[in-house]
Amino acid sequence: MNGKANRGGHGLQKQGLYQAKRGTSGDGTVPAFALSEKMKFLRELQDKQYELFFKKGKPLEKFFPLYEANDTFLYTPGDVTKGASHVRDGLDLKRMMMTVVSALGLCMLMAMYNTGYQAFLAIEGGAAPLDSWQSSLYLTMGWEFSTSSIIGCLLYGAFFYIPIYAVTLVAGGLFEALFAIVRRHEINEGFLVTSALFPLILAPTIPLWQVALGISFGVVVAKEMFGGVGMNFLNPALSARAFLFFAYPVQISGDKVWIAAQTSPDGYSGATLLALAAHGLEIVETGLTSGIYALQQSGFTWWDAFLGRIPGSMGETSTLFCLVGAAVLIVTRIGSWRTMAGCVVGSFVMILTLNAVGSDTNPIFDVPFYWHWVLGGFAFGTVFMATDPVTSAFTETGKLIYGFCIGVLGILIRVINPAYPEGWMLAILFMNMFAPLIDHFMIQANIRRRAARYAA
Repeated sequence: MNGKANRGGHGLQKQGLYQAKRGTSGDGTVPAFALSEKMKFLRELQDKQYELFFKKGKPLEKFFPLYEANDTFLYTPGDVTKGASHVRDGLDLKRMMMTVVSALGLCMLMAMYNTGYQAFLAIEGGAAPLDSWQSSLYLTMGWEFSTSSIIGCLLYGAFFYIPIYAVTLVAGGLFEALFAIVRRHEINEGFLVTSALFPLILAPTIPLWQVALGISFGVVVAKEMFGGVGMNFLNPALSARAFLFFAYPVQISGDKVWIAAQTSPDGYSGATLLALAAHGLEIVETGLTSGIYALQQSGFTWWDAFLGRIPGSMGETSTLFCLVGAAVLIVTRIGSWRTMAGCVVGSFVMILTLNAVGSDTNPIFDVPFYWHWVLGGFAFGTVFMATDPVTSAFTETGKLIYGFCIGVLGILIRVINPAYPEGWMLAILFMNMFAPLIDHFMIQANIRRRAARYAA
């Protein structure tokens, strides 16, 4: 990071910027691009800020990570490898994280739409609107609570989602910047993904101060205490949610928090489909309590669950959009298809086992696999959480085992635990701790296999 030539400007030296504008580079060759006037002005502005404030010995030298974060966000870093031993790739950390955020785009839109849709559905079913600034602002703007209005659903949902996302960015970003300044290293782009994931796994009615507290815990305790990006062994977003779940269970569990309306057991219920399946519904003809029967009588169809138009955490309800995100991550090779496949196979095996065993006291035992796969956080956790490249297994066979164990544990916790009809958060965090051990045994097995081959 010494001097302007090694910082921004698309990898060109500052002299090359002006020569590139005229159509030639420093060595007389024609460059692949020419900087526009706006980009040239922005590059000069960045360089001037560096010289006046952030250069070594200047007043804001300690805050150089803040400058560097902005500079590398706007421009490709100018530092390049020159030795023949280095592997070159067009995908750096910044582009990888932005690809993951892009894959989450449809889930973000669904978070806003479904939050509004579920609230309006409850209001149309007899529930009262929340006594909140969101409802007041929405009505002041002249909109009606109607599920037929897609824009209205998006707008009302945005009033809940955007503040949560903004608080996540500010609170978590503050600690990211603080640790970068104290440790004198650059601000990594890993927080972009954490900040995008965390709001999507929260209830729309969660207090904003709890959002700030949760993401602070995830960033500081689950990541920075272990050295920052690439050093953490627990998923920061899931760690933040686990902290809130155990510290403030009332605001992130139960039947009243998933719909942004005043639901009640005697009126319009705000229970999730998993909660309904766990409680079951008695079949009059047989007298048996069934989880699948409760789902069929819930008023929501399997297609509603697949599309995501059901109560739940804001951004994890749509299996369809999670599959779109999975396709993006697999095609770009950022997310491992082996981990995803392991989760699916593991859950399938455990569901068939529990279906075969059955239970007279636990109705969710009879829920088939095709319902389990569209409920709760299965799809979202499988695609975006389990495939975290830092906290998951690294070896190819290890990824299959890691995913398989998550699938087994997730269904086991979801079905067996009567107090918590969901299991992916705990299953993924639990397997995060075992991922290094899985890799260790896979590597040792490869070493022994090679030693035996060469010995022969």
